[in-house]
Amino acid sequence: MADTFNYRIDHHGSLVRPAGLARIGAQQAVEDVVAFQRKLRSTVVTDGDFPREDFRSAVLDGVSGFRRTDERGSDGLVRWVAESLPKANGPLVAEWVERLAELTVIAPKVSLPSPAYLAATTFQPGLGVSSARELGEALAEIIQAEIALLVSKGARLIQLNNPLLLGQLGTDPAGPDALSFEDALAVDALAVRLDERPEGVRIGVCPGWSAPGEVDRARAEKLYGEIGADRWILPFDQGTAAELDLVRALPEDRDVCLGIVDPTVPALEDIDTVMSRIDAAGEFKDVEDAALSPSRGFADAASRPLLTTEQQRKKLVLVETLARYVWGNEF
Repeated sequence: MADTFNYRIDHHGSLVRPAGLARIGAQQAVEDVVAFQRKLRSTVVTDGDFPREDFRSAVLDGVSGFRRTDERGSDGLVRWVAESLPKANGPLVAEWVERLAELTVIAPKVSLPSPAYLAATTFQPGLGVSSARELGEALAEIIQAEIALLVSKGARLIQLNNPLLLGQLGTDPAGPDALSFEDALAVDALAVRLDERPEGVRIGVCPGWSAPGEVDRARAEKLYGEIGADRWILPFDQGTAAELDLVRALPEDRDVCLGIVDPTVPALEDIDTVMSRIDAAGEFKDVEDAALSPSRGFADAASRPLLTTEQQRKKLVLVETLARYVWGNEF
């Protein structure tokens, strides 16, 4: 799959919101963050999730059928529940993609929550939806339609985030969620279907922020085999054998984006250490089908940035520097 559209210098999409966001407004903040990404020589550009509360909001704020509660989940996010099957009230984030395309020639990227993740975390029996699978399939239809629209508006890299999947790949998998592992794969597979992929378009999946202690090879191969994503965004910042196993199980015809810096700690990674990890992955994965990024977003919830703006900048500069070591100036 090696070509000129691997978007070598990547990030998950969510960036630390500026302190004066409410004062300057989302549009100006997005213009500023586009310039910021351009100066960093990123090969993708996003709106930083600045117009949204958290990484789920693109869907939860744009469809009917969900109710926000006063509770928070174990991940600290506000809990939403599904009271009926969702219906889209129009495009979800396509208008922001059009604005990004007008601001720069860099490829616009969009990150969306996966339908299986939303179904698993919002389904509650007795509230008007018969099953988490039914909820997931309805969400998949909405998200698949949005992906097709985003591509038509100029988006070239679309990433679905499902933080729950890697927990199901361990030799001792996490307990079942409202959605089984098999149902989660089937639901997310529906969302990534795209009958025609224009040149340079990638549909990616991030299955979680950190690798399990050990990887069940058969379950990892099932994950990659069932969901027809072009690109897999995998954690690769801790140097564990499990991280390497996740890459090893990836089919030859899929791209990989290695999350080689940790956006939860300010200390910068040692370049030689990271390069050694990339070299190890290169033993069984062609680096021409690879990209580099942080291992997760910098502010998946607007109110809880993981680092300061300056610490974030240094991490992104490090990703760019490492990409230059790997590929030189050929992006």
